[in-house]
Amino acid sequence: MHTKDTSPAPGAVDWTREWKPLALILSVFLLAYYLPIGQTRFDAALVESLELTKWYAREHVLLCLVPAFYIAGAVAVFVNQGAVLKHLGPRASKPKAYGVASVSGSLLAVCSCTVLPLFAGIYQAGAGLGPATAFLYSGPAINVLAVILTARVLGVELGVARAIGAVAFAVLVGLAMHFIFRREERERADAWIETAEMDDARPLWQHALLFGALVGILVFANWGRPQAETGAWAAIYAARWAVTGAFAFGLGLVLTLWFGLARSAFVGLVALTSAAALWRPDAPVVAFVVGTLALSAVAARDPGEIGAWFASTWGFAKQILPLLLIGVLAAGLALGRPGHEGLIPSEWIAGAVGGNSLAANAFASVAGVLMYFATLTEVPILEGLLGNGMGNGPALALLLAGPALSLPSILVVRSVIGWKKTLVYVGLVALAATVSGLTYGALT
Repeated sequence: MHTKDTSPAPGAVDWTREWKPLALILSVFLLAYYLPIGQTRFDAALVESLELTKWYAREHVLLCLVPAFYIAGAVAVFVNQGAVLKHLGPRASKPKAYGVASVSGSLLAVCSCTVLPLFAGIYQAGAGLGPATAFLYSGPAINVLAVILTARVLGVELGVARAIGAVAFAVLVGLAMHFIFRREERERADAWIETAEMDDARPLWQHALLFGALVGILVFANWGRPQAETGAWAAIYAARWAVTGAFAFGLGLVLTLWFGLARSAFVGLVALTSAAALWRPDAPVVAFVVGTLALSAVAARDPGEIGAWFASTWGFAKQILPLLLIGVLAAGLALGRPGHEGLIPSEWIAGAVGGNSLAANAFASVAGVLMYFATLTEVPILEGLLGNGMGNGPALALLLAGPALSLPSILVVRSVIGWKKTLVYVGLVALAATVSGLTYGALT
């Protein structure tokens, strides 16, 4: 008995294999064919998408993301894996690990995108999934400036509720992630313990100086303009670039004394950055860019730890930055910039968050998860929504979900921990924000 040969004839197309490329081609063609160019809302949303991406590139990439990439690279290269496992690993003391992870964001005035390289750095250095996601959640939500501004503009009660809710739910979300994926975490912990270097050749204070300088650059280069023209915050704002320069000089000094940077390279970096500052005193960002490029050029040619630091930094930049820009484009197209509309009308959002019902809180949480909030911009947005009838509960839900997550950050988190863990994390954040909003709304 002969079986019939069902394989395609020579030269014929095997559609059992080619249907996916065909489907992709047809999808792109139909999208292009029916592209609603000329419709007012679509054209305006397209402009908003490009405007948001332009603003993001100007305001966040150079001063926020670049220092964050360097911090993440330093965590991966300079921080001893044994120390990470001891303090933040899957088998670390729960009170210590979650306590540190849930409040460390108070030192960093970062948004949901800037915290991503730091999250990826500590996770890839051996931190447990629970503490790492606790840091990822709390980092953007509990920075001191955001809490103070919330209390001043929206009321002390809402500011206190935001601070307490961010810390509490950071711990709860982290513990839930650890419990749900505990089997995978055990296997990951075993693999890390087998390969981790437990001894550190450098004392802790040298690492503290290195990361203190890096964090100082990140914080003061992004110090926001205060509302008042006088006072401590205004004085710091006026001196922010001088302080940033001092931290940059300290970073070069630390790298030269203990981390292998050549003295001639340090002198050259100081000379180039100083020359740029003198050349354009009216634009301090020029000196910042010159110093960053010079450090990158020196580090890229270094055969030792400095070179490994730059390689790790570049790896995080390649992994994260393209996804962020794609996500910002998509968020701008759907939701627009603050004060401007995308494809989704703003009155739909304002109408869906009135009162303190379960639906209103859930909608505020989901909208917050998808919307992109730059640092501190959530406060004026909430002020406008509250003036249009938004309930207190949904306001807190949006404050807890919005700064902690966004569509761009979801894409990046997926690239670090995979879709399954990311979707569970997003669901837990939305659930925590909804519950907190319902509770706060019932009490106020």
